[in-house]
Order: sequence, then C-alpha cells, then structure tokens
Amino acid sequence: MENKGSDEVEKLKTKFCSVWNNVKYSWALKSKTLFSRNSPVLLLGRCYHFKADDDGSADEASCREPEEGFSMGNVEAFRKDFTSRVWLTYREEFPPLPGSTLTTDCGWGCLLRAGQMMLAQALVLHFLGRDWTWSEALTLQPLDTETWTASAAKRLVASLEASLQGSPKNSDRQHSEPQSSSQGSAEEAEAHLKEMYHRTIISWFGDTSSALLGLHRLVRLGLTMGKNAGNWYGPAVVAHILKKAVEEAMDSGLAGITAYVSQDCTVYSADVADCHKPPSARQASVSPPIAGGGPSKEDQPGSASILPDSQAVIILIPVRLGGEKINPEYFEFVKNILSVEYCIGIIGGKPKQACYFVGFQDDSLIYMDPHYCQSFVDVSNGDFPLQSFHCPSPKKIPFTRMDPSCTIGFYSRSLQDYDRIREELSKLLQPSTKEKYPAFTFVQGHGRDYDLSAGLTPEKLEWPFIRSPPRTVTTAGDFVLL
Repeated sequence: MENKGSDEVEKLKTKFCSVWNNVKYSWALKSKTLFSRNSPVLLLGRCYHFKADDDGSADEASCREPEEGFSMGNVEAFRKDFTSRVWLTYREEFPPLPGSTLTTDCGWGCLLRAGQMMLAQALVLHFLGRDWTWSEALTLQPLDTETWTASAAKRLVASLEASLQGSPKNSDRQHSEPQSSSQGSAEEAEAHLKEMYHRTIISWFGDTSSALLGLHRLVRLGLTMGKNAGNWYGPAVVAHILKKAVEEAMDSGLAGITAYVSQDCTVYSADVADCHKPPSARQASVSPPIAGGGPSKEDQPGSASILPDSQAVIILIPVRLGGEKINPEYFEFVKNILSVEYCIGIIGGKPKQACYFVGFQDDSLIYMDPHYCQSFVDVSNGDFPLQSFHCPSPKKIPFTRMDPSCTIGFYSRSLQDYDRIREELSKLLQPSTKEKYPAFTFVQGHGRDYDLSAGLTPEKLEWPFIRSPPRTVTTAGDFVLL
C-alpha cells in the first residue's frame, strides 16, 4: 500500500510539473532582437554587413523588420542563413521517455536540444554543404509578433497538414507542367535531392523511440551514464551522449560520419586520424527514415561528397572558460572560433538556461533558444511540416552572461581537412600575454599513450573531470549549469 501511495504521489508530481512547464514555455511573448547596422555579424563562419548604403544615421536595426525604403545591406542573406539552421526545442505530447512517464522535456531538456542542434548543423555540412539554405526560410513569421500557446501551435500544424493534403502533389504538377530544358531539370533534381536530405536530417531527430538521434535515444544513452529523464545534463556529458548516438546509428546515410570527444581539453590527433579511417562495422543498410525513401549515398550532392577511403568526424571539445564566470580573456577566442566555417557552434548557456551559440556581433553572442514548447510532430509522415523546425528570430546575450562550461564543435570531412583545422586552430590557441592557458590543445599520438583518463567513467568527464560527490540542486524546472 505504501508503494502504491508513493507511486501515485510521483505520478501527481509528474503531471503537475508537466502542466506548469507547458504553461511556462508554451505561452511566451518574444522581445525583438536588435542588431547594429555599423558592425559585421558572424554566423558560423559567414560574415554579414547590415550597414545602409543611403543612410548611416541610424545606429540600430531589427534583423527581421527593416524600415520601408531603407537599404539594409545583406540583412536578408543573414535572415535566410540563420533561419535555415535546424531548430530543435522543447516538445510536448510525445511518447513516454525511457525509464519514465514523461511526455515532455520542458524545463530540463534544453541542453540535449542544444546538442541536437549542433549535431544537426554538422549533418547539414556533411550532406548539403555550408552554402545551402532552405528555400522557404524567408516566409516564416517572427515569433515575437504573436502570442503563442500550445493550442495555437496545434491549430497551425493542423492547418499546414490540411493545406498539404489539399495541394496538388509534386507528381501531378510534373505531369501538368510542360517539360523544361535539360538544365532546368537538372537544377530541379538537385533541389529535390537537397530537400530530401533536409527532411531526412530532421526526421533523424524526431521525438520517437525509433528516431536515430531523437530525444528518446539520447535519454536511453543517458541512462547508461546515470542520467534519468528529468535530470540536468552537463555539456561534457551531452558530448559523450551525442558521440554514442552517432556511433550506434545503424543507417546507411550515417555510415560515413562518426564523432570524437576530446579528453581533458586535449585533442589527440592519432585518435582523430583513426576516426577518419573507413568504417568497418557500420555498413548495415536499412530503409530510409522518411516515407517514400531517402537519398542514397550514390545520390549524395557534390557539395557533400567525401573521400571513398575515409569518413567524416564531428569533433566535440568540452572546455571551461573560467571559474564561476567566464574569463573575459576568452571573449576574443570565442569570436575567433565562431568565425571559422568548420565550426558547428557551441553548446552551453547562460545562467540556469542552456542554448546553442552560432555567432556574434560586437560583444554579444547570437544563439538559438530551445526554451520554447511546441507540439509533437510525427516525422514518419513524408510530408510532415517543417516550419516548427526552423527559427526566424535570432537572440543575443552579452558575452559576460555566457556560462564558462561549454562544448565546442567542429566538422572535419577528411584527414586532410583535419590537418588544416588543427593548423588553423593551433594559431588561435596560442596563449597571449594575458591568457596563461589555452582553452584546449592538440597533441600528437593516442590518448591511451598518456593514460590520463584511465579509470574515469563518462559521467566523471564532466568539468571538473574528477568531481566531488554530486550535490542536490532544487529548481523550479529550469536547467542548471554547475
């Protein structure tokens, strides 16, 4: 009887927390983000200038709503680039997570979502290249123009599904439209192939137990590290979870990519070189994850082709850029890291909230925010709506509010690529007169040769890497970075 009573109490607590989090994160009025017209904006290695050609008097401009008749430089290009990044947020009403009755990740899953976004950017680079942008990116409405609720999101998804069902199919349009030139057909075929990759990538992050890189799979892997659904996840732990998820993903589309996590802020070049070698046990071919069939390796776009004798590597480097607060001496380092195209961003956060940093302007970081609850989307349907997986509203925070504990990500397509990345980053990591220690280092050889991590379990790799017994933290549902 006592056990039955305690179970009922736990279920009641779960329901109460779920309702509270849904109210807290499903109803939000977003504030407009302002960008300076006089300073360049860096977004994952791409530089954009908003300075007007005909008027330099204004100091600030909204990135999404330029004044009528005012030239905004290439602000539209920035909007399209930012909105094309895959946005993964809190969701509700999905199937229960492994080992729990939770059907939402509101209040605790923000760092897992940030990790998914960084992993998605690596896959976009791998399959589509850095120049790719979503054709419908500029059609999305800014989130701060409306008050959103969970029911409003459901109505939006329902209307989108209805419009998709009522619109003529691609095959019908192809029969009714006259045949275009061979050049036009080739361009259409390339665009169609990239759209298939776009949908396939998003479907890998679906909120179901079968999704290869979805929340359910990440939570299941977290259980092996002592992390339960509803617990907080540190940036280093998430890095190891992402590595396992990529390595264990049995899909032909992911057979050409793997992941590497640095040890104690040290990247061992021989270990990365081993990761670049062709896979031996990941050749199983399974059905594509979306209805109608996904793109095969033979159909891979030219921008995403990899050497036949190697596989790409996602390099994840957990670091700490200060003590209780970020050390200002690392501000320039973070800017330099986000300025290179092979950087896939930084997962970390601001106090009590995790986010995905993708760029900067002046002394502010640009990030994608997972703290927005949306309804579950069934990605098994080949025509699932894409709008909720792309964010039209960038956010900014000062560098001073960045939590020092974070994980930096890079994408290396081949061993030759890695040699270039190592050479370029080694120059950025040279300590200045003020900086006594680099954020991380590159070392020749294998990690086992140095025996620095012998006996450490993955969860002990969280900073500091040898921790005292975990302390209990009471929160109101927010993510806490320790």
